[in-house]
This record gives sequence, structure tokens and C-alpha cells, in this order.
Amino acid sequence: MKITTLTAAIALTAAAASAQDMVTYTTDQAFEDVAFGLETAIVNQGLVIDHVSHVGEMLERTRADVGSDVVLFTQADAYSFCSAILSREVMEADPMNIAFCPYSVFVAERADTPGEVIVGYRAFPEGEMQKVQSLLDGIARAAIGEK
Repeated sequence: MKITTLTAAIALTAAAASAQDMVTYTTDQAFEDVAFGLETAIVNQGLVIDHVSHVGEMLERTRADVGSDVVLFTQADAYSFCSAILSREVMEADPMNIAFCPYSVFVAERADTPGEVIVGYRAFPEGEMQKVQSLLDGIARAAIGEK
């Protein structure tokens, strides 16, 4: 019984921490414009987009199947990519930084705040991974026209 309680407490703590470990920027620009800006910002860094996960479409498509009537997003996508140079640098410092690769930046418009588009990414730990966070921050800001 104690193990279950401890496991649940750890899971709740991890969920709360992960929600706080997010860097986001909000804009009133159209979703399509921010998504295009995000794609452009990634490519302008000399990176290749490995995958675009259409999270919003998947959640909406499966909403009834899982017994929910809650619409979370009007649109939401996550872009995955990697930097060979930066990844090598951070993994040479600590091979376990592989856990953070590939890198991902999302763009989303929540159903409860239409007209407000969010672009963001998960924050990284102190140390070498701050170089990756700096890259992602520049990409997220460029997506909405900030420098």
C-alpha cells in the first residue's frame, strides 16, 4: 500500500513539475502563420524537420472513442527535429542527454482561448542542455516574429 501511495505521489509531483518546466510564448497571430513561422525558423537554422505530429487532430479524432466530450484544441502540432552539431556536443558532455533528442517545439490554439496561439517547448536542465534550450528559444521566438 505504501509503495502505491509513494508511486502516485511521485507521479503527481512529476506531472506538476513537467507543467511548470514549459517555456511558452503567446500571440494573437493566426495558427497557420505561426506554424509557417515555426517551420521557417527551424529550416533557417539549417535543421530538417523529422516529423510533424498533428496532436490536435489526433485528440479530436479519438475524442468520442475514449468517451470524452472535451475539445482541447482548435489546432495543435508538434515539430520534431535534431541538430547533429549541437546533439553531438551535448551528448559528448553526457551521453545520457540522448533522452532529450529529438527536440520538439509545439504550436497550439486551445479551444477555450480561440484567437490565442501558443508556441513553446519543454525546458531543459542546467548545464550543457541550456545550449539546446537557447536554440529552441530562438526558434520559438522567431516563429512569432520576436528576436
